[in-house]
Amino acid sequence: MKIITGTAKGRNLKTLTGDMTRPTSERIKEAMFSSIQFDIEHRRTLDLYAGCGQLGLEALSRGAESCMFIDSSRDAMEIVKANATATTLADRCKYLVSDARNYVRKVSGREKFDLVFIDPPYAQECCAELMRRLADGGVLALGAIVVCESGTERIDPASFADFELTKSKSYGSKTSLNIFIYRGTGDDTL
Repeated sequence: MKIITGTAKGRNLKTLTGDMTRPTSERIKEAMFSSIQFDIEHRRTLDLYAGCGQLGLEALSRGAESCMFIDSSRDAMEIVKANATATTLADRCKYLVSDARNYVRKVSGREKFDLVFIDPPYAQECCAELMRRLADGGVLALGAIVVCESGTERIDPASFADFELTKSKSYGSKTSLNIFIYRGTGDDTL
C-alpha cells in the first residue's frame, strides 16, 4: 500500500497484521480520490476508523490542511503515527484512540471539519448513523465532503435532506462507495 500522489507520492504504508483492520483497496482509493481531487486543498480532515491512516494521509499528501485520526485500537493508532512520520506529514496530524461515536459526541459544537472519511468495519453498518451524528452535532462545515465506504449497508440519500449525493458506486457485491456534500440546515456556523 502506497500514497498515490502529492508530496508523499510513492511512500509505503505499514498495516496491522491480522483481521483487525481492512485497508481500502488501491482500486477504491483511486476512485475515491479521483472524485474529490480538486476539493482537498486546505481542508480540515477527519479520518474515522483510521486503520493504518491511508485515507487521511493521502488527503494530507494532496494538500489538506490537517487531519484528526480516530481509531479505537491503540495498535492501529501506533501504525498511523508511524505512517505519518514515514510520509513526513506528522506535523499536520492529530491522533486520538476513541470510539468514533464517542468522539463525534465529544467534539460536537466545538470543532468543524471540511472532509470526513467514514470507513468502518463493514459489519458495523454505521455510515448513515455517523453522517447524521456529524450533521446534528455541528461537526461539519458547510460544503464538507463526506466519503463513506461500506459493505452491505445502503445509504438512502433521500433520508438526508442536508446532504447532496455526488457519487455512488458498488465494487462487486461487497463494497459501496458514497460521496456526499454537506449543504447544511442554515444554522451551521461556529
